[in-house]
Amino acid sequence: MTLLSATILLFLLMDPMGNLPIFVAILGDMPPQRRWGVLIRELLISLLVLMAFLFAGKPILELLHIQGPALSISGGIVLFLVALRMVFALEGDLLGRVESEPFIVPLAIPLIAGPATLTMLLILATQHPNRLGDWVLALLAAWAASAVILAACEPIQRVLGRRGLTVVKRLAGMMLVVIATQMFLDGLRAFLAWK
Repeated sequence: MTLLSATILLFLLMDPMGNLPIFVAILGDMPPQRRWGVLIRELLISLLVLMAFLFAGKPILELLHIQGPALSISGGIVLFLVALRMVFALEGDLLGRVESEPFIVPLAIPLIAGPATLTMLLILATQHPNRLGDWVLALLAAWAASAVILAACEPIQRVLGRRGLTVVKRLAGMMLVVIATQMFLDGLRAFLAWK
């Protein structure tokens, strides 16, 4: 795998375009200054987690006896719970409390640093440990491109307005249900194949 192909693959796994409506929905009601602070914090946390998995993920998983499918299954469960709140919350009641100050979950993990991206970093690091420098560059490039796209959530929120944001919240919740279900099924399929 070349540096360019690894960068493209990691970028696609981070899925910033697919995550953009979810970021708009979750961050949309915050004051602009606070929104930037939360966005930057979540992006940096995701980068730290991704780097940690690249350098130390395999030993940590082995130490804790955690198999790859567990990442996908647990990520799917967390996303599913968040999605249910987004879809069924009444007039911003529960949804407002959940979204007012997201911390690590669901923005940094599992939306940016999701199970698929973490697993791919583990694969790259274990199959080609002599090219760790290339994988760091690929990860930084993919993360930076994703960060630029996700930073566009503020102008998108301005264009959508309050009603449009409400629609985006519900649609993002529905998308999350599908993504969460797929993540869970992928983890389950990997677990059954592993057994």
